[in-house]
Amino acid sequence: MDSYTHIKQEDRELYDLIEGEEKREREGLELIPSENYVSRAVREAMGSVLTNKYSEGYPGKRYYGGQEYTDQIENLAIERAKALFRCDHANVQPLGGAAANIAAYFSWLEPGDAILGMDLSHGGHLTHGAPVTYIAKLFRFTRYGMKDPDTGEIDYDLMLETAKRERPKIVLGGFSGYPRSLDWKRIADIAHEVGAVAMADVAHIAGLIAGGAAENPFDHGFDIVTTTTHKTLRGPRGGMILTKGTVSSPLKAPEKTIQNLPTLVDRSVFPGFQGGPHMHQIAAKAVMLSEASTPAFKDYAHQVVKNAQAMAEVFTEGGVRLIAGGTDNHLLLADVFGSLGISGGEAETLLDRAGITLNKNSIADDTRKPFDPSGIRFGTPAITTRGFMEDDSKQVARLMLDVLTKRDDETVASAKEAIRALAESHPVPASFV
Repeated sequence: MDSYTHIKQEDRELYDLIEGEEKREREGLELIPSENYVSRAVREAMGSVLTNKYSEGYPGKRYYGGQEYTDQIENLAIERAKALFRCDHANVQPLGGAAANIAAYFSWLEPGDAILGMDLSHGGHLTHGAPVTYIAKLFRFTRYGMKDPDTGEIDYDLMLETAKRERPKIVLGGFSGYPRSLDWKRIADIAHEVGAVAMADVAHIAGLIAGGAAENPFDHGFDIVTTTTHKTLRGPRGGMILTKGTVSSPLKAPEKTIQNLPTLVDRSVFPGFQGGPHMHQIAAKAVMLSEASTPAFKDYAHQVVKNAQAMAEVFTEGGVRLIAGGTDNHLLLADVFGSLGISGGEAETLLDRAGITLNKNSIADDTRKPFDPSGIRFGTPAITTRGFMEDDSKQVARLMLDVLTKRDDETVASAKEAIRALAESHPVPASFV
């Protein structure tokens, strides 16, 4: 079904490009762990008349009139987020995960304060203190990482030692390239022992948490949780900040206490960093939060993990070193340079020719450059949305290994044909197209 009839009429050049992307997503397999398919309902909300409306402020406290419906929509998203993640307050206005993290930092910190987060090379995110970011110039980031990259075990003793020495105001648990589960209770205990706020960035695993396939940091004493709303949640590109604490009063400037986190966060998001929220995006978040609260989504979240572990089994049997020795979540990180003699960049390009999309990725203690590192990162959220099960996931992993091992045109062409057949037999569900 053609969903873009008006674009086709008004802007054929753009229409052809969108159609090309739709064909790419339909005929190939998406293994980038941060990408997924969104439902038609989410897409409809994103394209609704709500894109016309300015709504600076918060429900009941706006700077523009005509908010009788937008207030209800934002409150709906807030209440659904609170119920799904079992928290006291939700700010659903952040435009993305990075925006959510930065607003959360500024809700509690002053320039020069310290944050203890995961080292980027061990699986952390750019916003966790990478030197190339502007926030690294504003705050003093210290880092923790894996004790042993072959097992993925975090050095929690060193984390505590570092926290006692550096006295961070925030201890941050979270990652973008770490395949194992974090010990949320241990991290929260370390944070509170040094008088810091315990903050979790669950952007990658929020859908697993919502579906009961990963633990909720709030169950282990965390104070703030940030997340994106896409990835494993299958919502629109955006962010949220979730907290414990009392009811927000965003027009007041409160004392910095844990109980006041809702107000501190709200004031940091608006007017601190953003102007008018994107109400079409917030409506799409509300749709996603409803979808993520269903029994079907719980089944999906658990299957994502099973499929990732099935792929890990094939790679391990094929002699490929997996960082952390496997996975507890939706993603895997493979040392293809050390195991197969092919760089991450070369592997990404080769697999792309076969119809498999993933990303090159640095690994712990990588000696290669970031644009052509030793590893590749891949995951199962999108193929699980298409109905892939463990055996299907193993078949994909075997095709990947075949391409990465042989690397000749005939093997790539054969794999591409097999991938297209798998894609055709596992179409994107009708409710998602």
